[in-house]
Amino acid sequence: MAETDIRPTNFIRQIIDKDLAEGVHNQIHTRFPPEPNGYLHIGHAKSICLNFGLAQDYQGKCNLRFDDTNPEKEDIDYVNSIMRDVNWLGFQWDGDVCYSSGYFEQLYGYAVELINKGLAYVDFSNQETMREMRGTLTSPGTNSPYRDTSVAENLEHFAKMRAGEYAEGQCCLRAKIDMASPFMCMRDPVLYRIKFAHHHQTGDAWCIYPMYDFTHCISDALEGITHSLCTLEFQDNRRLYDWVLDNISIECRPHQYEFSRLNLEYTVLSKRKLIQLVTEHHVNGWTDPRMPTISGMRRRGYPAAAIREFCKRIGVTKMDNMVEMSMLEACVREELNEHANRAMAVLDPIKLVIENFPAGEPQTLLAANHPNDESKGQRELTFTREVYIERDDFREEANKKYKRLVLGKEVRLRNAYVIKAERVEKDADGNITTVYCTYDADTLGKDPADGRKVKGVIHWVDVTTGLPAQVNLYDRLFSVANPAGAEDFVSVINPDSLKVVNAFVEPSLATLPCEQAVQFERTGYFCKDIDSTDGRLVFNRTVELRDSWSEQAE
Repeated sequence: MAETDIRPTNFIRQIIDKDLAEGVHNQIHTRFPPEPNGYLHIGHAKSICLNFGLAQDYQGKCNLRFDDTNPEKEDIDYVNSIMRDVNWLGFQWDGDVCYSSGYFEQLYGYAVELINKGLAYVDFSNQETMREMRGTLTSPGTNSPYRDTSVAENLEHFAKMRAGEYAEGQCCLRAKIDMASPFMCMRDPVLYRIKFAHHHQTGDAWCIYPMYDFTHCISDALEGITHSLCTLEFQDNRRLYDWVLDNISIECRPHQYEFSRLNLEYTVLSKRKLIQLVTEHHVNGWTDPRMPTISGMRRRGYPAAAIREFCKRIGVTKMDNMVEMSMLEACVREELNEHANRAMAVLDPIKLVIENFPAGEPQTLLAANHPNDESKGQRELTFTREVYIERDDFREEANKKYKRLVLGKEVRLRNAYVIKAERVEKDADGNITTVYCTYDADTLGKDPADGRKVKGVIHWVDVTTGLPAQVNLYDRLFSVANPAGAEDFVSVINPDSLKVVNAFVEPSLATLPCEQAVQFERTGYFCKDIDSTDGRLVFNRTVELRDSWSEQAE
């Protein structure tokens, strides 16, 4: 699948086109501003593709900025993972990585400016009292008794906050706006709070930290951002964004525009819920291939091009909707069908013995790496009288619709010969352990000479050269389409989201790069996991060949 070359249109592009045509801006400048308090997920991928994609299409610039204002929840590991994810998706930020913490001195200065203008004050009310004074959606708030403190006293208190002379929670700096505003975010929001916490960038230089809403708009302005794009939950906060910039002496005046966030079936994208999945060990960390994180999808074998194409297809609107998981998986299948090499693996093996094949005389066969791309070349396969086949590919009896191996019937082994099942061997419990066959030596690469029609083709792995491998059969993490709507989202985790099987794979897969997907013929797309070693191969299922979930629903 080639990524579509047609440039999509949406309301944001229409705004940009108008701004450029009217000379409001000569060049656009966007930014991707994650908070480094978790790993990025598929919803962030939509924002990455939007912000960096706009900069590419309009020959503009896009910054990567970490809005790192809460050191208690942030970590350098998150910073590194975010940079890695952005690069892996195929994007590069302009200039150096930016950090809001790099603007802490300027932010402090703008807070002092608001105090001098009588637009900010230090409040010594405790959190419970402030919550009560805030009011409700239907009733106005009430003014803090500290609201009319003099400018001089507020400056003194704020300086003492910075100097560490007040305890955490003892006081905070609030904007003086309107406690009767119909918008809760405008009811004297907190601008600074005290936190004696080590910061991953500034160390212990600060003990007061600015709030996100105060920091974000000023960071945009300091960086010369023209179009500040965020999701719809920040729509009301645009009023505070504008209020801050309107009341400080800063030249650049960026504008905020909101678009709908991505909601994806069979997963959760709330960072709080994702953290819960990790901390309660419902998954094996942020990079678990069942997670909707970019790192998890990469480990599962999702190609970056497929994620970019998915983000292009879902578009950018102001309307919230739930996107089908099958749409993402279709992009993955299309990309891998075109680009992934083929190989053979047997996930539930039984032994097949070809009794009339010469013992001790292995044969080298050739197989195409891709059926539709000769440039990908061929690989060698060793063929002997004993091979593994899938247990489901053999039945003692079957109807005419069954196109695989049946006692007394013929089938072709992929890239090899036509064989006929003659008899079986079973264990004490009646389970088939070995199928004994004969082969037609004149059918390599051609039909039987007497015109017999062999319709079925099954895959195999040579017993003497096949490599044992652990195969992780990953499925959707949740059993319902909207787990966030469940009373307890953990209760609807799919108990079959991971099944581990012991398989045999062809030896060419030993050198497959980790996280690069390959098609196990007739089975699905898989990739070698980063936990693989020279002596232990591990593969993760990326996606099945067909959408079995949709088929089950029909």
